[in-house]
Amino acid sequence: MKSHPLDKALALEHSDIQAGLFTGATSPDYWNMVGPFGGTTAAVMLQSVLRHPDLLGEPIALTVNYAAALEAGAFEVQAVPVRTNRSTQHWTVQMTQSGSEGKTHVTTTATVVTAVRRETWGVNDLPMPEVPSPERVERLSIGPARVAWLERYEMRPVSGSIPTRWDGSGDHSETRMWLRDWEPRPLDFASLAALSDTFYPRVWLRRATHVPIGTVSITTYFHTDAGLLAEIGTGYLLGRATGQQFRNGYFDQAAQLWSESGALLATSNQIVYFKE
Repeated sequence: MKSHPLDKALALEHSDIQAGLFTGATSPDYWNMVGPFGGTTAAVMLQSVLRHPDLLGEPIALTVNYAAALEAGAFEVQAVPVRTNRSTQHWTVQMTQSGSEGKTHVTTTATVVTAVRRETWGVNDLPMPEVPSPERVERLSIGPARVAWLERYEMRPVSGSIPTRWDGSGDHSETRMWLRDWEPRPLDFASLAALSDTFYPRVWLRRATHVPIGTVSITTYFHTDAGLLAEIGTGYLLGRATGQQFRNGYFDQAAQLWSESGALLATSNQIVYFKE
């Protein structure tokens, strides 16, 4: 059976010498302008925890800090469970890569919290917006993609699509869109982490001005479990993203992802650098 492109990007080999030490390689299928799509890098960091032999529970929080550009080629990831309690586990993760001069440097750091969930009272105070069904929304088409990773996702913007005119006329920063993997793949925590980063930079929409950007840090909270993800399978997710503050070269953007049935699966916040 042919491997899904995301599974190739997430492929990690575990060391026989040290627990939690993995080797992997960047994927051209998810290449961005100057490096890999940040969502897949986040997914790889999470995958190292999910593959760790000492894992307790399932992810509830993931923070990824992009310290330096990841170059095409091999890398190492070290996942360490720094504290394990009765129902929670706290992790640090570090990605390193050997540069052209042969010196190893840190490209990405992360913290992860996993937990054993128990049945309790619950309520959703952030209901899914009322939008047309995905079948009634036209798929986003931007012609030949300048970056490979865009071809890996099916995006159907309900509102707030990428500007067609870069004339400085933007007046809001909210996007609502249906999305899923373009090649069908059952949803799991790693793909959910990647999907949380699929929204284009809010500064582009707010200003209708194309400026260089780069994510500095992203935090994703998971409000689901493996059973619910299995029920969703290859279905669409509704995503909403909006900016909150744009100032002095940085802005933050918040995002939410719901299942078609209205279950809130993940929320995320990221801080992004933009250059004037």
